[in-house]
Amino acid sequence: MMPDCSPSRRPFCVMSNYEPLPVHDLQRLLWSHRRSTGHVNEVWPKLYLGDAFTAKDKSVLRQLGISHIVNAASGRYRINTGPEFYRDLNIDFYGVEADDHPYFDLSAYFFPVAQFIQVGLQAPNGTVLVHCAMGISRAASLVLAFLMISEGMSLVDALRSVGEHRDICPNPGFLEQLRQLDIKLEGKRRSRSK
Repeated sequence: MMPDCSPSRRPFCVMSNYEPLPVHDLQRLLWSHRRSTGHVNEVWPKLYLGDAFTAKDKSVLRQLGISHIVNAASGRYRINTGPEFYRDLNIDFYGVEADDHPYFDLSAYFFPVAQFIQVGLQAPNGTVLVHCAMGISRAASLVLAFLMISEGMSLVDALRSVGEHRDICPNPGFLEQLRQLDIKLEGKRRSRSK
């Protein structure tokens, strides 16, 4: 049931439409909290965000205890790793053939990747690496989606949480897809609390 928001009732009207920050404000938030970013950073307990260099360095993967990897730039003409590449490390692998382009629909992978990360983190000694070429746009977007879906964070809270540990910069299209996810998840939260 919609609230009565007629002019005479406006002071008593509570709008239920949730609207996250627009993309340009989200970008400004990211740019105002820039920090040095190396090849890989732990951005959540047992969850690492990194680049292609880390994904291909098996000694670093062993050192970090990585048990699960999400390659957000998977495929023959991108970062060509996969289950065979990690066979000697006994790593579970999830590949996403994503383009770092504002028009690429990364949102189709938000829920499946969040589930894969959750399974990895719940596994005994589970530690997850999510990476793309540089670990700042595609992979970062998937980590943000995980935090929103599995940890109940808003988009702004997820951006701040990851930004404390790694310099990220999802492209504007991915930020808009994350905004839409934020709206959808907030709607579900509100309907459950009624």
